[in-house]
Amino acid sequence: MLLRHRPHHVSIEIRLRNHDEARTLLGPLDRTAKLFHDEFGVQLVARGDILKLLGEEDDVTRARSIVERALRNLRRGHPVSHADFERWVRGDDHEEDGQKRSAPSQRVAMPAAKRAGVRARTDGQRHYLRALEKNTVCFAVGPAGTGKTYLAVAAAVASLREGRFQKIVLCRPAVEAGEKLGFLPGDFQAKVNPYLRPLYDALGNILDPALTQRYLENDVIEVCPLAFMRGRTLNDAFIILDEAQNTTVSQMRMFLTRMGERSQVVVTGDLTQVDLQRGTPSGLADAIRRLEGVQGLTVVRLDREDIVRHPIVQRIVDAYESSQHRMPSPEDRAANPVRGSRQKR
Repeated sequence: MLLRHRPHHVSIEIRLRNHDEARTLLGPLDRTAKLFHDEFGVQLVARGDILKLLGEEDDVTRARSIVERALRNLRRGHPVSHADFERWVRGDDHEEDGQKRSAPSQRVAMPAAKRAGVRARTDGQRHYLRALEKNTVCFAVGPAGTGKTYLAVAAAVASLREGRFQKIVLCRPAVEAGEKLGFLPGDFQAKVNPYLRPLYDALGNILDPALTQRYLENDVIEVCPLAFMRGRTLNDAFIILDEAQNTTVSQMRMFLTRMGERSQVVVTGDLTQVDLQRGTPSGLADAIRRLEGVQGLTVVRLDREDIVRHPIVQRIVDAYESSQHRMPSPEDRAANPVRGSRQKR
């Protein structure tokens, strides 16, 4: 039975045969239930002969397959241990009927954070997290909703908590949708805050608010416009440039040369959403063209299959892409705006 709650969230009910099944599925001291929550963000609740699984739809579907597998084993007379659940969650075991083993989940551990872990949901996102682990500089390009910024921030926070870096720097170019800062109301801080708000939102989704505030006040995490990076050298830092499609070639070069010793850089952007003036090449497209293949640097390309927002977002992206299927690629248009099709203003 599938009950709808708020958008994206569902509750699945599974009928149990006895209390022993409930005890096995929840585990001693709810240990197995905690495993499901940490790995999938899914809550297991037993009420009488009903087990409820609550969470986001994709996560609940994955958790349900493991619960049903455990029940099949129990009802065939086979014991099920917590170690079995751990193997099944990791995808380290084959189904009894010879089904293909599921891919292991790629997970960023988040000690002392708002959530126990941030998990990649698609093959593209798993590839992205592996790239972040193995490379000093990583470019991630793709449409809205593919987790480019969110996963980068999650990896940065995890690395900070593990002591690999002393500081996180998040920055964005303050140019979007044709707006000019000089024409916006308020002082400088009021002008740039709306451009930086998505970075604060990403932090808020990952870290406890009090911890976020403490990091910001102590300058452990810095959120700033790209212009503030000029003239700096950042050592022992995890540095993220978001919305990089709106950098110029000179700005991108300036940013990439800010990296000091023991630092890591992630550059994210969507080359179909360039807000630069017509005729200005995108620094992101130019950098990918020049630098792809450089040792220690990688380019990850996410696509519509990696969108994890509301399902309609993927349909919107599909509609826009289908109307542009005969146009040059986003990278070609962004790098050569005069020769490419007209960009949005």
